[in-house]
Amino acid sequence: MTTSPDDVTHHDITTGSSIQSRDVAYYFESSVVFIGVIGTTANALILYAMVASKQHRKQIMIFNQNALDLFSSVLLILTYSVKLCTVRLSDSVGHWLCMWLLSENIVWCGILSSKINLMLVTVERYLKVVHGTFSKKYLRGRVTYTAAVFSWLSGFALSIGITLTTTGVVDGSCYSYVFWSSRRSQLAYGIWYFLFFYALMLTIFFFCYWRILMVIRRQATVMAGHDSTGSSAHQAKSNQLQANVVKTMIIVSAFYAVSDLPMNVYYLLLNIHANLTLLQSGYYTVLFISFLYICTNPFVYAAKFDPVKRIIVRLIPCRTTTQEPNSIDMSTTAAPRAAST
Repeated sequence: MTTSPDDVTHHDITTGSSIQSRDVAYYFESSVVFIGVIGTTANALILYAMVASKQHRKQIMIFNQNALDLFSSVLLILTYSVKLCTVRLSDSVGHWLCMWLLSENIVWCGILSSKINLMLVTVERYLKVVHGTFSKKYLRGRVTYTAAVFSWLSGFALSIGITLTTTGVVDGSCYSYVFWSSRRSQLAYGIWYFLFFYALMLTIFFFCYWRILMVIRRQATVMAGHDSTGSSAHQAKSNQLQANVVKTMIIVSAFYAVSDLPMNVYYLLLNIHANLTLLQSGYYTVLFISFLYICTNPFVYAAKFDPVKRIIVRLIPCRTTTQEPNSIDMSTTAAPRAAST
């Protein structure tokens, strides 16, 4: 079973068009533009802090993660600003405007790339902590740069390939992810997307950070056994390190699970039941939560990554001069941010 243009003129099942209340769409699109502005500012600040602290050379994948989030935030502003204008698509320009902007194609290029990069960051953290010898031998600069480029290329290829083949213009309106070649291909993609970008990602997060925690605990036990006097400073440092890892693991796993679950479930149901119609407000709610994740990540990242946090604190005009406890560089022990696409 395929979807024809005649089918979509009678009922709306798209992600970009609306035949219901325009007021709901207007407020949602305005809110997304605001999210994009906050996300752009926050991610740009994090990137500046990484460059200022020279962490962009040491933590390539982390820097790439925030660059992808900045890209997605900027495209959110551009895409939803165009949507607010309610452009009628009647010529070739309108066709390509639908394919690239109104379908949210270019936005999801960045979001999917960010999700893929997040998986690679998690694996990188795991290898550096759990398999230190292996990572020092094989996880060199060239491999890291290749992984960063791969995250961009794979996200763009997936979003562009799916969107351009399932999107079309009908009666001056843009309909995205509707025109599948067959019912089976739509069902297969919906199931694969949920399993890969949600189930698999959560599995990687839990496994990798659980193993990281176990290794750090074992290392702390060994070091404590060698220190018969039980140095309080060393013990405090170990405890702080373990606490940071546990907190980061919980944030990465829980925040990604909560923020991405509604949209993933919605998209899965939409592909399993092709004629499923949900309230427009319900769709906007799950999409809003998914986009909100982009602009909240930098705040969590800034709070957990000490080199960046110190730069940001210096930018605050009115700050206290209270001496902070000895900080731990999280670059080799935990993920930089709370976890997509």
